[in-house]
Parts: sequence; C-alpha cells; structure tokens
Amino acid sequence: MHDSSLLMMVLMLFGGMGLLLYGINVMSEGLQKMAGHKLRRILGAVTDRPFLGLSVGAMITVLFQSSTATTVILVGLASAGVVTLRQSLPVILGADIGTTVTAQLIALKVTEVSLPIVGIGATIVFFTKRDRYRRIGQAIIGFGLLFLGLKIMADAMIPLRDSDVVKAALLQVCHYPLLAIIAASFFTFLIHSSAAALGVIIVLATQGLIDTLSAVYFILGANVGTSFTALLSSIGSHREAKRVAVAHFFAKLGGTCLVYPFSVPFVAWLCSWTTSPSFQVANAHTLFNLTITFAFLPFRNIGVTILERLLPEKKIPEFEPKYLNVALLDTPSIALGLAYKEVVRLSAEVLRMFRDVDRVLRTGSHDLIERIMHKEAVINALFSKATNYLTLLLRRPLHREEFAKGMGLVQILNDLELISDIMSKNVAPLLRHKLHENISFSPPGWEDLVLMYQEVCLMMRTTHKALVKADYCLAEQAIKMLPKITQLERGLRSTHIYRLREGIKESELSSRLHLELLNAYLRISEHLRSIAFTTAGELTDARVCPPVPAVPAEEQEDQEMETAAKADTL
Repeated sequence: MHDSSLLMMVLMLFGGMGLLLYGINVMSEGLQKMAGHKLRRILGAVTDRPFLGLSVGAMITVLFQSSTATTVILVGLASAGVVTLRQSLPVILGADIGTTVTAQLIALKVTEVSLPIVGIGATIVFFTKRDRYRRIGQAIIGFGLLFLGLKIMADAMIPLRDSDVVKAALLQVCHYPLLAIIAASFFTFLIHSSAAALGVIIVLATQGLIDTLSAVYFILGANVGTSFTALLSSIGSHREAKRVAVAHFFAKLGGTCLVYPFSVPFVAWLCSWTTSPSFQVANAHTLFNLTITFAFLPFRNIGVTILERLLPEKKIPEFEPKYLNVALLDTPSIALGLAYKEVVRLSAEVLRMFRDVDRVLRTGSHDLIERIMHKEAVINALFSKATNYLTLLLRRPLHREEFAKGMGLVQILNDLELISDIMSKNVAPLLRHKLHENISFSPPGWEDLVLMYQEVCLMMRTTHKALVKADYCLAEQAIKMLPKITQLERGLRSTHIYRLREGIKESELSSRLHLELLNAYLRISEHLRSIAFTTAGELTDARVCPPVPAVPAEEQEDQEMETAAKADTL
C-alpha cells in the first residue's frame, strides 16, 4: 500500500468517525429541542413497575443513540433525588436494549441511503420557518450524518481487505479475547458512545477484517466500556448516584462474564441464523443485552440491597447544591428541571430564615441570630452556584419556553438573595441591638409588628407554594397581597407616630427599631411580589384561574353564622 493511499485511508477513517460522532450530537440536540420537556416528564413518571422502566430506558437511548448518555442522565437524576436506585435499574437495562436498534439499522445497510437522508433533513431546515419542523429536520440530518460517517469508514477500510498483515493481526484477536475485550472497552470509553463503537465493529466484520467470534469479543468490551463514563460522572456525587453507576457497571460486567465462556457455541448458533456478518454482529449485540435484562431484572431488589450495604448513605455538605449536576447540562431539559428543584429548595430555606426572625423577637435568643447569619452565608454560596449553573444552562439548546423558564429562575434567585440580604444586613443587626440594649416594645407596638409579620409571612408562604406548584392562581393571589401590606405599613407607621405624640416611653425607646422593622418587612414583600410575578409570567403553563362559584346571599349568611357559632364553641 502506497504512502499516499495509507494517508488517504487514515484521513477518511478520522473524517468518518468525526461525522459519526457529530451526527449523533446533531440528532440528539434536535430531538432534545423537539421533545426535551416531555423527556423530563417521562423520567419523572418512572415508578417501580419494571416493564415501564424498560420501555423508558429503551426510548431515551433511541433518542440519544447512546446508552452511555442515558446512564449519565440517570446518575444525575439519582444524585438529585429525582429517581431512586430501585427505579433506575429497569431503566438501565432498557437502555441496553435501546442500543440494539442502531445496530439493526446498520445491519440493514441504512448507510447506503445516508446522503438522501441528509438531503431530506437539509431541505426541511432551509425551506421551513416553523421551529418545530426545523428541529425535525435537524434530527434527520444528524441521523443521516451518523450513517454517512459509517459509510465513509467502511469505504476507507476496503483496501485493508487485501492486506494480509492487517487481517492476520485482527484475526489474532480470537487467540487473545481478554485483550480484545479490554481494547474495545477503552475505545468505547474514549469516544463516549456505544452506538459509534458498535458501528465500527460492524464495519470491520462487514469488510471481512474480523470474524464473528472476534466481533463478539469486541461487543463484550464495548458494553463494559460504555459504563465507564457513568462511573466517572458519579465521582463526588450523592451516594444514590454512585449506586446507579456501579449497578450499570456490574450489570455489563456480569453479562460479559455470563456470555464469555459460551462465546464459541454462541457464535455457531448465530451463524446458523444468517450468513450476513453485519446481521450476525447486530444479533449478537441484541441477544447479549436481552440476556442481561432477563437474567438480572428478577434479582433487582437483591442487587439494590447489596449496593446499599456496599455504599451506605452520606450526608450532603450544606454548602453544596442538592439537585444540580453539571454532567446533565448536556441534557438541558433535565438540567432545567433540576435547577427548578434547587430554586424551590432555596426558597424554602429563605422562608425558614424569615420564621427565625419572629422566633428571635419572641424568645430573645442570641443563638437564633447566629443561625440566621450562618444560614445566610450558606444560602449565598448556594445562590452563586445555582446562578452559575443556570448561566451555563441558558447557553445550551433550549426550547423557547424552557429558555423563558431558565431566565425566570435566574430572576427569582436574585430576588431570594435580596430577601436574605435584607434579613442578614438589616434585620439581624436590629435584633442584636434590641437584645444588647434590652429594648422592649409597647404592647400596642408589639401587636402591630406581629400583625405586619403575619401578613408578610402569609405572602411568603403563598409565593413559595405558587413556586413549588407552578400555580398561576396562587401567584396572582400573592401579587394582590402587596397593596394591602403597603397600606398596612403606612397605617402602622402613622399609629406608631401617634403613640410617640402620646409620650409612651416604650414607643420612644423602640422607635427606630420599630420603624426599620416595618420598612424591612415592606421591602421583603416587594421582592416577594417580584417572585410571584415571575412565577405567574414565566413558570406556569395554565394562566387562567377557574371562576369562583357565586354563593347566594342567604347561603353565605348561613355559612357566616355557622362559622361564628363554631368560633364561640371553641
């Protein structure tokens, strides 16, 4: 073989591999834009029904053309507490089945029509203006590029069929099966795609460079190698995420150990089905993953128990996010759902922080003030990490509605941070001053502060509940509370000034503290309105509240009398 021919072959191999991986990326990106938001709902609906999990795993893997990507997603969701190990195991096994679809398509020689597929996709992209059709076209282009890359690689390997040295070297794999398995494992790990590795194996077999037995050894290695990426992505994650990654690795390794001793009769059985090398390899991959599924699925509960003992639970550091996972940024729709959960968690922390303010006023505890300050430091660190995560997420391909939700979450984080700053930088110093100087409020002044706190706390609970449920009506209800609170603050301020005119001693001593607390509560309510407004405008789907049924005057009067009677009884 001439040097120029060898160089051309190498370039075609690299170019074909590049097209293959790029095609998978383009197709995955197009499908995520088209159905990513549905994917998050589907994964959230995974239950303990194993066959539902199998179906979901297979569907997602067909969507991403890589069981590696599916497992990395599951690791991230397990880390965030969205799915458990028990729920993940059937999905992992289903993902292994999903990889067999690509293998069968390659065996059917879809590569021969790869250029027309790219042409159809490009036509859709360039001659339509609707985003939905453009995403479909993008997915079709990626699908075509995947098989075009395989075709280029197959054409590049044609001269190798005449090379006795290459054929002899590859055929020696039969004599060193463990080496073949290890080599295929690392190759699959390096390219991060079991589908791409399988395509290369089918091309080698189709060109006659390896026999079916060697291909089976390569397939075993590729299946083990696809679990390495998930293992790496689980490092530093929650224990549940580590368990999912380890479960995937042991399933692949266990399946390899199960099939390896019977490789020779297994290959003889495959060859009796068909004489086509490509179908022999594709069928070997399919049967291997079906074997894993039906061998390990009945024992999944035992596997869960073993892994929970091997990897016991550890507490998440308080300065670390609970739900965010950088590995899932490549799956933006899933990452957005996790970011939403993290924002809800931070909203709950701010609500607890606000309740501590009231406890300090009631108990005079210095420890509670220190807890407020410590919690503010923790929340600030979490705010920073959540904002950085959302910033990276917004740079990824997102559906228009998903992008709006991401922007809304950034705005809500900003308002929550400002509320925590008000409590730590304004309210906490006031509370310290009150305790240090032993300042007491007059009984009417204390009642006014309690009333103001209760109204703002009600607004905060309503806003938080609207955020948790993405409820438009609750958000609207919270928005309408601000005018009432503003009017209340003005009235309470005037009442306090009236007490000063009356010369009430406690009111004079606590005047600055009293007025600044009222002002801090009002500022908090203004930020709560901003959060509720963002929730209603960006985070909710149904933006119409159901009409409240009108109650006839007589029935309303009867209800009021009944309520009053119950109150008297109590």
